[in-house]
Amino acid sequence: MRILDVLLGRSRPVPPNLDRLFALPAAAVTLQVSSPWRPTGVGSVCIKPAEGGSFAGLQQEIDRLLALDGARYERRTDAFGYVWLVRRTSDDDLAGLVTDLHAVNSALTDAGFGPALLCTVVAFSDGTRPLGLIYLYKRGSWYPFAPLGDQRRDNPTELEVRAVLAGDLPIEPDLSRWFPVWGAPGLDEQDNPQTPTQG
Repeated sequence: MRILDVLLGRSRPVPPNLDRLFALPAAAVTLQVSSPWRPTGVGSVCIKPAEGGSFAGLQQEIDRLLALDGARYERRTDAFGYVWLVRRTSDDDLAGLVTDLHAVNSALTDAGFGPALLCTVVAFSDGTRPLGLIYLYKRGSWYPFAPLGDQRRDNPTELEVRAVLAGDLPIEPDLSRWFPVWGAPGLDEQDNPQTPTQG
């Protein structure tokens, strides 16, 4: 942080920590051994809307990425203006899914849009219910999100998953930052996502 920022009370954006995404495939093995949760092959990157010229530049960069990747990604915009880049793979290729999500994040960061990245969501299921493992870039941490429908969440399941994964993933210690992402791609296709904010 520069001295002028300190004197004026400004803070610089925290750069996103992308490499911790790669901890997920090994952690998923632990989760599968200890619980019924299995990857579904759906993951998504959430990007917060920008303003003015930054928004136009971000949209152009997203369009460029989508064109380069041969329609492997789907873009969705929710009711709040947040953009979701959705990637679908086979459910047994979690490593490939994580690599693809990391590549999108890296490309956006390299293009100067790192501060716009909010989270990555990777979907799991026990055969009847969804579970999301949410990665917060600016915190460098993960947390589980288990929606039940009607904007209710299964807190006991989330705490159980936290206990299972605590040795494999950097779990977000502040429960107030376990934001719900209602309707995130792969978790509930019926609803529009409500997106976490970060501070």
